[in-house]
Amino acid sequence: MNIYWESFKTFFKIGIFTLGGGYAMIPLIEEEVVNRHKWVNKDELLDLIAIAQSCPGVFAINISIFIGYKLYKVRGALATAFGTALPSFLIILIIAMFFHHFEDNKVIAAMFRGIRPAVVALIAVPTFNLGKQAKLNKLTIWIPIMSALLIWLMGVSPIWIIIAAGIGGYIWGRVAPRSGAERSDE
Repeated sequence: MNIYWESFKTFFKIGIFTLGGGYAMIPLIEEEVVNRHKWVNKDELLDLIAIAQSCPGVFAINISIFIGYKLYKVRGALATAFGTALPSFLIILIIAMFFHHFEDNKVIAAMFRGIRPAVVALIAVPTFNLGKQAKLNKLTIWIPIMSALLIWLMGVSPIWIIIAAGIGGYIWGRVAPRSGAERSDE
């Protein structure tokens, strides 16, 4: 079977069965890419996830592009990215085509009102998980809280928050006392 078609099908399946955003697809990617196809190992997948998280853009597309590129360069990246994006595109297209038929339906409106709190949970859970992975503690918990308040209450652009956090992290890394193990890495 064509390797590009195989990678497209794999990421199409991942894209169609992933509900709740890009982070919800990590277990599916691990199952398909690491365990089933053995295209990358667990350590490589963790490195690719870290890179995809740190790049601008949609995580799901970023991770698929990095895996596709690692496998088959530009053509592989195109196949995996298209496979990841196509299911969402088709579902949104179908909803858009028929939305005007049911947008005033009271049952559908009630369903959407019920879905809204679930969407908040789908966003909150990965946020808390990322907080755990970031090893937030009493000294650092103020950073995400202050960042959220600046964005929400004062309208500060998230871009400025990211730039300030990057500069602050760099400065802290240069002036903060470090253990001997960290110094030997330089």
